[in-house]
Amino acid sequence: MMTTSTPISRTKSQALTRILDVVGRGYTRYTAGSVIATKAEQLVNKFHKLYGIGCTPAQRITRKKHGTANAVLTMYWPDGADRVEWLLLATAGDGLDGETLADVTDRRRLQFLGYELIRYAHDGRTRWTWKRPKVEMAEHYVLLAELANKHAWHGVNDLLARLANQPGFHGVRTQSWELCQEARQRGYAGELPHLFYMQKISHGDPLKLL
Repeated sequence: MMTTSTPISRTKSQALTRILDVVGRGYTRYTAGSVIATKAEQLVNKFHKLYGIGCTPAQRITRKKHGTANAVLTMYWPDGADRVEWLLLATAGDGLDGETLADVTDRRRLQFLGYELIRYAHDGRTRWTWKRPKVEMAEHYVLLAELANKHAWHGVNDLLARLANQPGFHGVRTQSWELCQEARQRGYAGELPHLFYMQKISHGDPLKLL
């Protein structure tokens, strides 16, 4: 008998990658929240019982044929965390009447773990990526200007290095490059950090469902 499970993301990169992967497959409706770590597994099993978050591909096809929504859960649960962040995503269909769902295509963008989900065009297709919110970017530009005006180049170097270490999604990487160019224009002559591309990674560790 096959064990039913769902992945638990231990890093932000795993959680954000999982969301990108499923949004592109039609899981565009969502609701989010947080739960204390001691009740996280209870919540996961509740969502499986109600919405089948651990269903197999074959079971998902059957649900779709009957007009029932499919659902997946993204859970960010770092080791030692007291609280766990979660995001429930669903396809079109019935069965989630008990949830108040937004849509990733709504004017108000989905924000999760400090990042914002956006669409962009690539090779004639629409793709999804993550970027930093405008408020955060404005703060980075202000700090960069302040450091450059003081000729605090070690501080500029540290700022750029810290930004380069954040998940290398297309949107985040583009913003980091723009900040690097801003640093150059403000007189920074040091080495620019390498901006890594996000590689294909697992969605997390499997959690057995009851």
